[in-house]
Amino acid sequence: MNINNTEFVKSAASPKDFISGSQPTIVFAGKSNVGKSSIINRLLNRKNFARVGASPGKTVHVNYFLIDRKAYFVDLPGYGFAKVSKTEKERWSALMEAFFSRAELISLGIMIVDARHKPTADDITMAGWFLSTGCPFIVLANKCDKLKKSEMEPNVELIRETLQLPEELRVILFSAEKGTGSAELMSEIMSFIK
Repeated sequence: MNINNTEFVKSAASPKDFISGSQPTIVFAGKSNVGKSSIINRLLNRKNFARVGASPGKTVHVNYFLIDRKAYFVDLPGYGFAKVSKTEKERWSALMEAFFSRAELISLGIMIVDARHKPTADDITMAGWFLSTGCPFIVLANKCDKLKKSEMEPNVELIRETLQLPEELRVILFSAEKGTGSAELMSEIMSFIK
């Protein structure tokens, strides 16, 4: 797959705009400040393809990127941190509930958490949404470059325990900054793309 052949397709502001079809969809979700756009940019070897906001909460719609005409990367709105109005948070919430109520929209879920901290209540909710779809998903523990070697294994265990992940579900230590875990994640993604 040629990841350099990537195009932004659309921003879905409401459920009628969601794309469903024959292409696999790789869905990225995470808190507003967890580095979701940086991870997508790292995977695509691009600097600013997915917008990286100076202030968290810049992704407010469901954004679709077509990769080599073979698959979509889907960037979901960040949650939990952005300084936005209650109305806007409710709109996001309704959009996410509509998205996760349709399992056919997700071929593979990639949920991003901060490797340094215990997952938040919002992270637990998101993991629950992914688990409820029955779709395969992976947890990426981003910012692992900020951890000491001795902290890595215990932090992964804390993430597993807090999110109540099934044993077979993978948690990948990742660094959008250094590229740690990129090859591992790409190989998981490629297994869903024909």
